[in-house]
Amino acid sequence: MLLEHRGRRPSVHESAYIAPTAVLCGAVVVGEGARILHGAVLTAEDGEVRVGENVVVMENALVRGRGEHPAVVGDSVLIGPHAHVNGATIEDEVFVATGASVFPGAVAGTRSELRINSVLHVNSRLAPDTVVPIGWIAAGDPAQLFSPEQHDRLWEVQRDLDFPGTVYGVPRGTPLREIMARQVDFYGAHKADRRVG
Repeated sequence: MLLEHRGRRPSVHESAYIAPTAVLCGAVVVGEGARILHGAVLTAEDGEVRVGENVVVMENALVRGRGEHPAVVGDSVLIGPHAHVNGATIEDEVFVATGASVFPGAVAGTRSELRINSVLHVNSRLAPDTVVPIGWIAAGDPAQLFSPEQHDRLWEVQRDLDFPGTVYGVPRGTPLREIMARQVDFYGAHKADRRVG
């Protein structure tokens, strides 16, 4: 399904394949030879999504572009099932495994690997050729790797990455009621979406 959002329409290279149950919404550009599989959602909220050549976005993955953080996916990238790429840059030949999450402002360097259920945190930069192990978290610039039980060490780095400011545009400590009122208003723009294909 192709949707016009905020006056912008998806653009798909003629050699690309978009599954009938995939959704491309707004300013989404899909490059040559790309394959967007069933249930995948590529949504340009108020920032672009750009997918390079020979990319595969697998079933039920989400790639979201944001105003200050477009989603940019390089060439020869695999984005696995249920992966989440939100306002991040994925350089060439990166492997984003099943359930991995890449947050706004993050950069996954060329030939890096984010293995199953791993996380690349907001405003973090993963060096080329780096592997984030299954379930681990990469945070910082340059990114340091943390196992799930290293929460206290992770928080020392994570605190300064400004998750609430980067993702929601609010200072840490803002009540969730206020954040959600803003989110409901922002995503309300989808009420005006129009199917174009």
